[in-house]
Amino acid sequence: MMNILKLVFREFFGMFIDDGALALLALLLIAVAGLLVKFAHVDALLAAALLLLGCLLILAESVASAARRKFRGK
Repeated sequence: MMNILKLVFREFFGMFIDDGALALLALLLIAVAGLLVKFAHVDALLAAALLLLGCLLILAESVASAARRKFRGK
């Protein structure tokens, strides 16, 4: 029973920590947007657009990278 719980726990958190670069870039993007709003006085709506576009680009790169790894392995 404990092995099953460990496996479920590992798989569940593995979904969120699978790609370290994805998480790191997303955190960096959030930090940059926050700093722009706070210190450079960038409009919050512009920062939100930056976050949206940045997250989409980061996600697209992550998917493309995973696809390259998958097809390279075959």
